[in-house]
Amino acid sequence: MIFEIKNLAELPEVAEKILNFAENSPKVWLFQGEMGAGKTTLIKALGKALGVTDTIQSPTYSLVNEYISPTVGKIYHFDLYRLKHETEAYDFGIEEYLDSGRYCWIEWAERIPNLLPADCLTVKITVEDEKRVIDLFSY
Repeated sequence: MIFEIKNLAELPEVAEKILNFAENSPKVWLFQGEMGAGKTTLIKALGKALGVTDTIQSPTYSLVNEYISPTVGKIYHFDLYRLKHETEAYDFGIEEYLDSGRYCWIEWAERIPNLLPADCLTVKITVEDEKRVIDLFSY
């Protein structure tokens, strides 16, 4: 499934469509895109669509943030950009999060390719001219 966003005002509607499309998809989502493509911005919109009232921000320094949704419960948001080795993910217990059955939204998942479950949903964001193209596909 492919979505195009030409301005931020479209993002809430696209977030709802993504959640509806991915309703029966795996709970581990891999967000791909260059720096500044809008990964965290999309995650904010997805969280808001799920009723998260906490401030959603990139967990660059903490590596993982936890949010509570009144509809789906806990959501885990990872930013693995700073990881130098996969073993660092073990140090903070990533396998427990991935096995939790909860949404795990992971930015920079390519840093831990050997730790990811076999069934993931990939959310690839590409910047094209003045728009963002969001492509969803199973891992």
